[in-house]
Amino acid sequence: MRRRDMFHAALAGAGTLLGLRAVQAATAEPARLKVAYHLSDLDKVNFVLGNIKNHYEGTGGNVDIALVVHGPALAGFKSKGISAAISGRFAGLVQQGLEPHACGSTMHGMDITLADLLGGFHAADRGGVVKLAELQSQGHVYLRP
Repeated sequence: MRRRDMFHAALAGAGTLLGLRAVQAATAEPARLKVAYHLSDLDKVNFVLGNIKNHYEGTGGNVDIALVVHGPALAGFKSKGISAAISGRFAGLVQQGLEPHACGSTMHGMDITLADLLGGFHAADRGGVVKLAELQSQGHVYLRP
């Protein structure tokens, strides 16, 4: 076999291999998204929960979502006095895999404990903004609706 023929055969083989990899990548399941929602405004609690619900539905559940709550918004998740609609929506999202984090600094400042909040919250002991930065360093996309 001549050198030129060997070169063309190798080039054709490489092209076929690359084409097969492109087809495999196109048919593979899309990468699981990782998203961190940032919530600090009390008047946006229901709006953000709606966004998260839509995010789960829009991805067919192929998403890991963390919600980091601090500042005035944390009062919107106190179990006493919360509306049944928000409580139910939140519980449903936690069942879908939502990981809610409450800012430890805000909890301390508002004299709130995890026991005062809806079920499912984790304490962000070093603070909400620190937790957001950690999540971003772990590959989460940052969203602040």
